[in-house]
Amino acid sequence: MKRVQYDRYGGPELMKLETFELRAPGNSEVAVKVNFAAINPIDWKVRNGALKMVTGKTFPRALGSDFSGTVTSVGPGVSRVKIGDAVFGLAPIKDGGAISEAVTVPESFLAKKPNSISFEEAACLATPGITAWNGLIDKAKLTAGKHVFINGCTGAVGESAVQIARMLGATVSGSCSAEAMQRARDLGVQTVFDYRKTDLSKISNRFDVVYDTAGTMTVSVGLGLLRKGGVYLDIDPTPAKFIRALFNRHLKPIICTARADVLDNLAHAAGEGALRLPVAEVVRLQDAIPLVTALESGRKLGGKGLVSMA
Repeated sequence: MKRVQYDRYGGPELMKLETFELRAPGNSEVAVKVNFAAINPIDWKVRNGALKMVTGKTFPRALGSDFSGTVTSVGPGVSRVKIGDAVFGLAPIKDGGAISEAVTVPESFLAKKPNSISFEEAACLATPGITAWNGLIDKAKLTAGKHVFINGCTGAVGESAVQIARMLGATVSGSCSAEAMQRARDLGVQTVFDYRKTDLSKISNRFDVVYDTAGTMTVSVGLGLLRKGGVYLDIDPTPAKFIRALFNRHLKPIICTARADVLDNLAHAAGEGALRLPVAEVVRLQDAIPLVTALESGRKLGGKGLVSMA
């Protein structure tokens, strides 16, 4: 089998397409033949060593988090999926390995793929959907009638957050590029601001929840946009922000935290047509490294980049 991996932390030149032996699933683990893997910024952040306090020093490390595919074997204690099931999910950050012909992951990092969506669509859902859910539902406790502002509302996490917020009955405003403003309106964003032309600190609106899904908003601006009792969700957590959050209950740094119930809820929403992320480009496994490198260098796709294992 083949996968994209690297033998030390560093830049894109370290990525190689190499052969490997798939680890057999242990207790509560599942082996999956990967159909598609989605590329996320977290993939190169891990490879660059930005999270090495969490990911450790064991090499080679495999690249990639989100995927869809078919279950090929299960370990003891697995009850939610069986051999032959179509699934989607993500690889734990300490292991990686989604940009691969096969991967072994905990059962709790998977959900069954709804029949109404394709493997391509399913591969896009996990990290963006979980991150949006962790913020809006787990941290902000969002309910119907609230007003949400989403900075970066047409990125993958932003689009997921828009759709989840609207699914809950919230009103959504947001910011994005001028080129993406119509896309935001089509998703149901009521008031859209061009981030290049708008000083968000000066807008008059105030919100129950502000979610910076782009990682470009300062904490002071985010907190300043809140109504009394509101919550600012920060997708770019740092040690300093976690310390600040201890003394300010309105600030909630967000880390993507996978759970079976969240993935099952995302699967249900996708199956009902309430959650979709656009696919912009699909490449073969042998062409994955150039696409990852281009996206890391700033190339914009207007949707998710996928790697096909076919």
